[in-house]
Amino acid sequence: MKSILGRKLGMTQVFDETGEVLPVTVIEAGPCYVTQIKTEDNDGYSAVQIGFDECELRRLNLPQRGHLRRAGRNLRVLREFRTGDVSEYQVGQPITADIFQAGEHVDIVGKTKGRGFAGTIKRHGFRRQPKTHGQTDRVRAPGAIGACTWPGRVWKGKKMGGHMGNSRCTSQNIEVVLADAERNLLLVMGSVPGPNGGIVMVQAARKQ
Repeated sequence: MKSILGRKLGMTQVFDETGEVLPVTVIEAGPCYVTQIKTEDNDGYSAVQIGFDECELRRLNLPQRGHLRRAGRNLRVLREFRTGDVSEYQVGQPITADIFQAGEHVDIVGKTKGRGFAGTIKRHGFRRQPKTHGQTDRVRAPGAIGACTWPGRVWKGKKMGGHMGNSRCTSQNIEVVLADAERNLLLVMGSVPGPNGGIVMVQAARKQ
């Protein structure tokens, strides 16, 4: 299980050996700590739960304090990763950015920026309607939705205005440019979902 939690810090650029500019996203990756180990016998599946972002004890409620007592850390963010072999992990074990190396590919899971209510042009890329023939308020309207006598309703999944963003998103096959274990930093080439300061999950790419 090559997985770690982190916080997106922002984007910058670095130069490779040939002098080419690479756009990279900086992620504060760890340190994380194992907070729970789930097994087939006890839980019906094998997984490792890790925590990130140490905080003051008063920031945690009583159930959280009890759950984290064995790990000996006050961690705000907990995530679970499925794995087949949990024998190599122990509660309280640290996980740092050195589990990744430059040149590897990872999948990064985050929550996209919330855009609120958005119309069809912004949400789905619709074209606007023509401004001719005297219409005043129909330029950005979605137009007809195609319901006639049959079926007498709007089909499910119709592209219309609505809530946009603030949803789970995975960026696949992102290349690791630099892994700095001393400063707990990962530099990955390309964009990462979510705003600066958002929590992300970094794990080995499934589609190499």
